[in-house]
Amino acid sequence: MPPARELSFPDGLPARVVEVLSVIAAAGHEVALVGGCVRDRVLGLPETGDWDAATSAPPEAIAALFATATWENRFGTVTIGGSPEVEVTSYRAEAGYSDRRRPDEVRFGVSLADDLARRDFTVNAMAWTAIDLPSGRGRLVDPFGGERDLADRLLRTVGDPRERFTEDALRLIRAARFAGRFEMTIEAETEAAIEELAPAVATVSPERVRDELLRILRLDPRPSRAFGRLERLGLLRVILPELAALRGVPQSKAVAGDALDHTLAAVDAATIDARLAALLHDLGKATTLADGHFIGHESVGAELAARLLARLRVAGSEASRTVGAIRHHMYAYDDSWSDAAVRRFIRRTADIDRDLLFALRRADSAASGAGPAAEANQARLEARIAGELAEHADLLLHRRLAVDGHDLQRELGLEPGPQVGEVLDRLTEAVLDDPSLNEPATLLRLARER
Repeated sequence: MPPARELSFPDGLPARVVEVLSVIAAAGHEVALVGGCVRDRVLGLPETGDWDAATSAPPEAIAALFATATWENRFGTVTIGGSPEVEVTSYRAEAGYSDRRRPDEVRFGVSLADDLARRDFTVNAMAWTAIDLPSGRGRLVDPFGGERDLADRLLRTVGDPRERFTEDALRLIRAARFAGRFEMTIEAETEAAIEELAPAVATVSPERVRDELLRILRLDPRPSRAFGRLERLGLLRVILPELAALRGVPQSKAVAGDALDHTLAAVDAATIDARLAALLHDLGKATTLADGHFIGHESVGAELAARLLARLRVAGSEASRTVGAIRHHMYAYDDSWSDAAVRRFIRRTADIDRDLLFALRRADSAASGAGPAAEANQARLEARIAGELAEHADLLLHRRLAVDGHDLQRELGLEPGPQVGEVLDRLTEAVLDDPSLNEPATLLRLARER
């Protein structure tokens, strides 16, 4: 192993991380920070809040040291609760990956160098050991040249790439994620192995694919770089065939490119919260092109997005708000809208996350090359919505008419059934046109005029 050089965290380590490492060291065990927190420190990036450590102690010994520890698997990872959480994994060697994810054999008690040798890429196979823990002074342990590869912007596996990818096919996606986020070239043999083994990514569980995709959307300043890698390496058509189908679908936009180019530009332009919606917002374009238009693509795309998100096991609340924004993103506001039209838009979008919808619309407009005029137009719509909500909150947010179905049955002698609903719908339309009509006597008079 090459000699370790000094590497410090200039602002020190979080107090909880210092506490966890100190307790383990005081119990007589080796302990080192590993993985992403070390890589990001070498790059001089801000902390992401993910803290991983490796130790010579067996997992049961680590779990016994902390009241907040949880240990639920046989692979030696103990999660120490707190803020932030720290995941502590025992040094281990692995053998056999019959399910292309989990090792068939795990052997504890090896060295730090052996533990680093089982990791995916050289840039993730570095460790940090403390010189003075409270101040953040320490040494970089780098047996496979990860620091040099970071400097050269070269992504390569630890050892034979086909072995590394066969051990866990999720690493195929991780390669695209790291290469995109850190603007790295994938080493030739590593890239050839990815292209050869790309079909194997279909064996990865949907939850793990989801988590990698969400990391791209959350962490990469320009997610299009990673998604472009996924496409070029043959992975996108396996994990997101609905998105891959947009390649070659023509667009008539001020910005050159096809529907996939536009989608990835929208993702880059979106706020982090809106990136998932931006990624999926135009899925319907692959099947709705006719005479230069994509008629109803937002509805088709919403259904495709719903199925895709269900396949990836995205949480129901997040899936619902994403699909809602996609379904409604093709509104076409201009200053000719009447106040009643604005009120109807508010009612139509009352059950979705309107902030997400507007963030998606802004990203879509930016990717289309719409320019400052589109932003000014959007701002005027939002100002009008705010004004209507301030004046007519009960009607628009709570959908409160001054009469209800019981009033209609009592005053008009209507029987319970569809007719009551039809009258209420007619009254609602009248009130949206003129909110001053929303008082009992007027609404009952209008109801009698049916």
